[in-house]
Amino acid sequence: MDIVVPRPSPRHFTAPNEALAGVGASEAAALLAAAADVALVIDAGGIIRDMAFGSDEMLQEGFGDWIGRAFVDTVARDSRTKVEQLLREATATPSRWRQINHPTAAGQQVPVRYSVVRIGRDGRMFAIGRDLRALSNLQQRLADAQQAMEREYARIRGAETRYRLLFQLAGEPILVLDANSTRVVECNPAAGRLLSRDPRRIAGQTLTELFARASSGAVQSAVASVRVTGRVEDARVALADGTDLRMSASLFRQDGGSQILVRVAAPASTGETLPAASSGLLRAIEAMPEGFVVTDPERRILTANAAFLDLAQLATAEQARGEPLDRWLGRGADLDALFSSLAKHGSVRHFATLLRGEYGSSEDVEITGVSVPDGETPCSGFSVRPTALRSVPTSSGRQLPRSVEQFTELVGRVPLKNLVRETTDMIERLCIEAALELTRDNRASAAEMLGLSRQSLYAKLRRYGLGDLDPVEDLPEE
Repeated sequence: MDIVVPRPSPRHFTAPNEALAGVGASEAAALLAAAADVALVIDAGGIIRDMAFGSDEMLQEGFGDWIGRAFVDTVARDSRTKVEQLLREATATPSRWRQINHPTAAGQQVPVRYSVVRIGRDGRMFAIGRDLRALSNLQQRLADAQQAMEREYARIRGAETRYRLLFQLAGEPILVLDANSTRVVECNPAAGRLLSRDPRRIAGQTLTELFARASSGAVQSAVASVRVTGRVEDARVALADGTDLRMSASLFRQDGGSQILVRVAAPASTGETLPAASSGLLRAIEAMPEGFVVTDPERRILTANAAFLDLAQLATAEQARGEPLDRWLGRGADLDALFSSLAKHGSVRHFATLLRGEYGSSEDVEITGVSVPDGETPCSGFSVRPTALRSVPTSSGRQLPRSVEQFTELVGRVPLKNLVRETTDMIERLCIEAALELTRDNRASAAEMLGLSRQSLYAKLRRYGLGDLDPVEDLPEE
C-alpha cells in the first residue's frame, strides 16, 4: 500500500532561503515591479520613498510624482481610513486586500487593490497594488446590461399584460392556433360564448372540431391558404347547429414557431347593418367596370374594387391596402397637381395620367376624383378608367379623329403629308395646353410631365403662340 505524503500548502514558499538564494535587491525589485501594477516602498511614517509601475497606464494618469508624499495624501478622501488601516495592520505577513481610489487630474478615480507587508527592522513597508479599472469597467458593463435586461423584461411583461387584458375583454371572438397542428392554444371568452363552450375546454381541440362536419373542407382550405399567403378573409363556415359564421385568419411568428390568429363572427355582428340603398351602392361600386379606389389624407389606399385591381395587375385588395396611390398612378409631378386641385376645389374631372401595372405594363387613364373631408374618416375617392380617344376641337374647328375609320374618311380630301403634319401639331399643342393647365402654368413641372427640356418647351410655346413669352426673352438656364 502506497503511503501518501501530504504536500505543504502553496500559500507561502516552503524554502524561501533556498529558492531565492542569490537574488539581489535589483532582481527582487524587477520581480515585484513586473508582478504588480504598482509597487510602493513606504517608510515607518507612511511616506512613499520609492515606487514602480508595471505599465505606463498609471504614469499617464499623473501618478509619477508620489515619491516624498504621504501615502494617505495620494488617495481619495473616502479611502484615507482604509490606508490608515492598511499601514496599521502591516506585519511580516501580507495584510488583507483593500480597494483604494486614487483621484486623477481629470476628476476621475482609479481603483487599485492594495496589500501591505512590513519588511526589515526599520519599519519599512512594501505595498503591492493591482489596477482594478478593467474589472470595474466589466462590472459596470454587467450592471448596465442587467438593468437593460430588467427594463426590457418589464416592457415585455407590460406588453403581455396589455395583450392578455385586450384578449380577454375583446368583444370579437378570437382563437390562437398552432400553425402545424391547428390545435387551439388560446381562446378568449367571446369565442367561448359564440361557440357555446367553455374556453378552457376549447384549448387543445383542432379547428375543424369546432365547426360542423360540412365545413371541414372550408376550414382546411382556409388553413392551407393562410400558411401560404399569410392571410385569408371571409371564409364561410357553420356550427353544428347550422349557424353561419365568417372566419378570417392571419399567420404570425412567436418563440421561433408559427401560430395562426383566427377571428370568427356571425355575419350580422360584423358591424352596423347598412341601409339597403347603401349596401346596393357598395355592391355596384365593387362590380362597376371602371376602377374605383379610396385613399386616406396621406394618399394611402384604404380600399379598391376589382376593376382597379385588374388595371394594377393585383390579385387581392390586401396587396393594395395601405400602399401609396402613386405606386401605380401618376407620371412626374402630375399626382401632386391632382391632389392640390382636389384640396382646392373638392372634386376633379377628366384628369389624364398614367397607370403602371405591378408587372411592368402601363396604360393611359382618366381620373375623376372627389374629396370627403367631413366624414368619420376623411378620405378621397377616385374613378379610374382607360383613356379612349375622344373628339377634341382643334384651332381650325376640326375634330380630332377618335378611330382609324375616321382617319380613313379624310383620305382623298386632305393630302397625307398635310394630314400627318396637322394632326401631329394639333396633338402636340393640345398636350402642351393640357400640361400647363394641370400644373397651373408651372412650366418646369409641365416640361417634366411632357418629358421635354425647358428649352424645348419654351421653343414650342413660341411656335404655337402659347403663354405670355416675350419673343426676345432668353431661354432659361437648366
